Amino acid sequence: MRPDELRASIVARAEFEYARSGGPGGQNVNKVETKVRARVDLEQVDGLSQAERDRARSRLAGRLDADGRVYAAVDRERSRAANEKAALERLVELIAKAAKVPKHRVPTKPSAAARERRLTAKKNRAGVKKGRTRPDQGE
Repeated sequence: MRPDELRASIVARAEFEYARSGGPGGQNVNKVETKVRARVDLEQVDGLSQAERDRARSRLAGRLDADGRVYAAVDRERSRAANEKAALERLVELIAKAAKVPKHRVPTKPSAAARERRLTAKKNRAGVKKGRTRPDQGE
């Protein structure tokens, strides 16, 4: 993955749609369309290999529309420009995170000293619990 190329490609190919926002802004909310819906087609995004693109498509399946475009909506800010910037950042972050292949986890075993500490702690705990029992009354 090439992050700079990915970001530039998303910025260049993103499509915006605007709507009235329900967020802060008072009377401004009733007059101005500041909510931003940004979409970008995963097939047109540069900076991803085909394997990364396929991985992103499968991980973002719930965010894809019928045309295979990734969707992000933002209405936090009062200005359209700030919401556009936030929507673009969200798209970049979503695609980069979804395309990233996780590191292979190497399973490890506890050391001998760790096993010994665990067994000692278990014996101590068992002794504490055994000390709570009533002494035998019949002897």
